Amino acid sequence: MNYLAHLLLADGSPQTLVGGLLGDFAKGLDLSSLPAAMREALLAHRRIDAFTDAHETVRRSRARISPGFSRFAGILVDVFYDHFLAVHWTAYSHESLGSFSRRVYAALRLHEALLPARLARVLPRMEAEDWLGGYAEIGNIAHALEGLQRRMKRPTRLASALSELEAGYAGLAQDFALFFPQLRRFALNLQAPQPL
Repeated sequence: MNYLAHLLLADGSPQTLVGGLLGDFAKGLDLSSLPAAMREALLAHRRIDAFTDAHETVRRSRARISPGFSRFAGILVDVFYDHFLAVHWTAYSHESLGSFSRRVYAALRLHEALLPARLARVLPRMEAEDWLGGYAEIGNIAHALEGLQRRMKRPTRLASALSELEAGYAGLAQDFALFFPQLRRFALNLQAPQPL
């Protein structure tokens, strides 16, 4: 899953929102320096990624990606699923996507001193361009793919992979609708108090 899904799956407190996003930026981060709630949310992020990567429906979505982009199928499906989450947001949250996005940006600013350098650098642009709310628009998915392409060490054609979403839209949307409720149940179980 990509940013938006991880944020929605966090329990909603400012620290867990930040921790839910840190999983994508935590390489080299000293986890012991984080508040406990943030660290637990980061670890939940990793468990959610493992659950997602192993799920048969997600594997089916990855198989929908054409051979020319198969190397990036996991990344593409993560971004495409965030698009479907944003498009169908009201099915998964009582809070508007705009309000949720503003709350996330406020939580990130509140904890800016704890953010890894790369996240701190992109935060102003993320907020100004409303990356989270923007997932609902196809044009913003193209922009997200361009950003991912710029971060790749070797040249790629990732920015042109929007065609994969357009070509497989109905099947990918169906996969997401089947998968996301199962993922939410899994995430809720992670947040449940564990028996002693």
